[in-house]
Amino acid sequence: MVDQHLIEVMKKLQAESKKRNFVESVELAVNLKDIDLSNPKNRIQEEIMLPKGRGRQVKVGVFGSSEMAMKAKGVADVVIQPEEIEEIAKDKAKAKKFARANDFFVAEAPLMPTIGKRLGIILAPRGKMPKPIPPGSDPKAAIDKLKVSVSVRTRDKKTFHLAIGTNSMSPEDLAENLDAVIKRLTTRLERGKMNIRSAYVKTTMGPSFKVI
Repeated sequence: MVDQHLIEVMKKLQAESKKRNFVESVELAVNLKDIDLSNPKNRIQEEIMLPKGRGRQVKVGVFGSSEMAMKAKGVADVVIQPEEIEEIAKDKAKAKKFARANDFFVAEAPLMPTIGKRLGIILAPRGKMPKPIPPGSDPKAAIDKLKVSVSVRTRDKKTFHLAIGTNSMSPEDLAENLDAVIKRLTTRLERGKMNIRSAYVKTTMGPSFKVI
């Protein structure tokens, strides 16, 4: 059951957001405390599933050999076969555009060393290194999960941001997504909510509203 307080915050956020000629994202900003993020083991880097989805299209690319490429067609937004990795990597501008065009990637596990060597410099800083899956497996389950997920990366900064939906979604759905993210974060933090100094939600161009 989602806390009614979160629903009320979302209703207020939407009521006080000006009408725009585009669909705004709804973003969560989290400020941590009493945690040493210079120690990599205290950092968070994972994908959190949003129960009500992202409210927008999420693009997932697949790196796979012929068998997986066949399975990925019609499910993935782009399919990259092994021989195409070098072609993308040799043009840095093309590689950056490729990384920007997709939200997530999955890859056959044996291709990961090649991807790391040739595209790691582009994908890793953006938090877009592929999620490895077994050779020849059906990537549909992994793709479907990523299409309703959001990436969380704290790095060494105590403040981080992530999208939890769009302003076109209902306040109840946004509150449910927010609740799922907060619950997941608290399980990852050493002292749970005690490590969260504050958390705010806002639309892309709107005012902030405190939730913690």
